[in-house]
Amino acid sequence: MTGTIHPFYESHRDAMEAAMRQRLDLAEPMLRERAGLHDGDRIRREVMDEFAVVLTQLPYVGGTASRMSDFFMRLMGFVAIGRVLRRHGVPLPVIGDIGRETYKAEWLALPAEARLAAGRRFLSPENRAHLREQAARSRLEEFSEDFVYEFVEPGPGDGFAFGINYTGCGICKFAARHGDDALLPSICGLDFDAYAAQGIHLDRTQTRAGGAEHCDFRFRALVPDRKE
Repeated sequence: MTGTIHPFYESHRDAMEAAMRQRLDLAEPMLRERAGLHDGDRIRREVMDEFAVVLTQLPYVGGTASRMSDFFMRLMGFVAIGRVLRRHGVPLPVIGDIGRETYKAEWLALPAEARLAAGRRFLSPENRAHLREQAARSRLEEFSEDFVYEFVEPGPGDGFAFGINYTGCGICKFAARHGDDALLPSICGLDFDAYAAQGIHLDRTQTRAGGAEHCDFRFRALVPDRKE
């Protein structure tokens, strides 16, 4: 392995590696049944070795001052998994399915009260004000590898609480730099279950990874299923 880990990520390394080990525990049955990879210990070692490489590649985008740092720390472990599975010849759609179901299981392993409270905070007026500030800051492009986005206010008759248009995607930039473009659909697919687990419905019709000018995220509270 070459390269060094930025001090910000180094300070979170133990927690990130622990999350990866938990993620691999959740993924192991799917790796056997869907990917045909039966040597779980070997795959685990390969993924953790690749994750160590990914950690040296993570761009610094402001640390705790930027909400997008958390996105990099949460999602880039799936790049390590995807790289290893591709080397073993696992088809990209299977990689995407394993990633989405694993991430969903991660979220659902958290107490429902905590997940839904996080969703309410995300939709709150206080967080909307924070997002407006962060969006304005992102457009200054202080960090070249960061996301760039704008806050979208709902208009009359719109069915969403608020939106975010990502005109620059940090994960797309990372993928282009490191040859991971084929994994982008798998990474983009993680968003829906993550928000749903927090009681948030996400509408999105296009992505930067799919060639659009921006990713059009639209958020609203998820209506509970009355039949439950």
